[in-house]
Amino acid sequence: MGAVPGAAPGGGARRIRGVRAVSRQGKRTTRWAVCAGMALLTSACAVGPNYKRPSLAVPADYKERQAETASQWKPAQPSDVALRGKWWELFGDPELNALEEQISISNQNIAQAEAQFRGARAVARGARGDLFPTVTAGASVSRSRASRNRFSTNPTAPAGSTTNSYQVSGEVSYEVDAWGRIRRSVEASVENARASAADLETVRLSMHAELAVDYFLLHGIDAQRQLLASNVDAYEKALQLTINRHNQGIVSGVDVAQAETQLETTRAQLTDLAIARAQLEHAIAILVGKPPADFTIAPAAIGVAPPEIPVTLPSELLERRPDVAAAERRVASANAQIGVAQAGFFPTLLLSASGGWGASTLTKFFSAPNLFWSLGAALAQTIFQGGKRIAAKEEALASYDASVAAYRLSVLTAFQDVEDSLAALRILAEESTQQERAVAAAERSLTLAKNRYDGGITTYLEVVTAQAVALADERAAVDLQTRRMTSSVDLVKALGGGWSTADLPSPGAVLSHAPTAADRPQ
Repeated sequence: MGAVPGAAPGGGARRIRGVRAVSRQGKRTTRWAVCAGMALLTSACAVGPNYKRPSLAVPADYKERQAETASQWKPAQPSDVALRGKWWELFGDPELNALEEQISISNQNIAQAEAQFRGARAVARGARGDLFPTVTAGASVSRSRASRNRFSTNPTAPAGSTTNSYQVSGEVSYEVDAWGRIRRSVEASVENARASAADLETVRLSMHAELAVDYFLLHGIDAQRQLLASNVDAYEKALQLTINRHNQGIVSGVDVAQAETQLETTRAQLTDLAIARAQLEHAIAILVGKPPADFTIAPAAIGVAPPEIPVTLPSELLERRPDVAAAERRVASANAQIGVAQAGFFPTLLLSASGGWGASTLTKFFSAPNLFWSLGAALAQTIFQGGKRIAAKEEALASYDASVAAYRLSVLTAFQDVEDSLAALRILAEESTQQERAVAAAERSLTLAKNRYDGGITTYLEVVTAQAVALADERAAVDLQTRRMTSSVDLVKALGGGWSTADLPSPGAVLSHAPTAADRPQ
């Protein structure tokens, strides 16, 4: 075949080489497009099991509420909104309300838990950063002199010459999350942060409940002190009367000694209560974030009665206990870690690109001749690690099983807490009624003993015995009132204090920089 007319010698060959070059360039572009498409498609895949909440055996109702004697406890209706938010207002004590308001602001245990939650959020945001490319930039300047007598590593630099080198460069690297390792890591970190948020609510509930319990215990002691103080006054008068009767020769010195013993014993009991009261006052001061030296609660007896507390069904308790929610979120985190361990069996795909400008002078530094760049992809697969990856997967599975067991135990403990509190309130209510009758009977017995003594029928020992029984019964009645108040607080705490899993921050809220509801005082 002859040459094409008018064509330069060798022109056809050059065109053929040009077509082949374009073809090779097109093939390279196609390969990059295919690789990018595969990366995008496989990034939707995440190995490892999808999370399902562990199964639980939940009773239909509480045992205590099924008893006929517990008929006052009714299932909460949708209108029962009393056990929400500031649950302590149910007790109707303004001083308690004022103290509780200081808990979230000044309590250091809550401040510590809140800081831990913020740290967990930061860890989750840091894990999410692996989903994005890593971009680095740098600049360098160097000046070097070649040896006159030794071989130079720079072939363009004459022997003994001094040269400058300027370079500005950048690099982008990206690990394609083909098997979901990074996404599972983010999922695990997010669920850990949500568990930390539930831990924060558990601490808040515990601190508020502890304050209420200490408050009622303190005023229960105040009631005991008032009772003992009134008896001391009565015993002082009785002692003086007995001394007068002894001086008149009506009674013996034994009666005086018995009356004096009764008085001093009661005084010692009154003084002893001051220790427990001081310690409770100091504990309340710490709870509200104040030095004990700067905090005082005026003495006063308990002035409120145990409130009626709405009790939800056991199935709803799982959504209202923050400690149960924290345990369940840790199960979800452990489940995601299984996916992280499984992803270790698959290869890692890393894409990279770098470029910049380099020259020996700054003249026209940012020009095309000084430009350099590179593109690359790397696929790495670990072939042998001596069973390390298998061990990592087994560890993840064992951690998941342990977290499931901890979750189920927390649920059982929650049911126990409610049952214990319901039983305590029911039994204490019955006991209080019985104790009231015992106090009335003791008062009648004391009156009869005094009348018999005044009539000269019996000795003062009978009066002392009746006084001791009456005082013991009165103190027992005060103690029962205190226990009923603290048991009411325990029931509120066992029910979660009105909290709900709906109050947990969402995964999006955890990963954002905006404050969540858990960060704010409640």
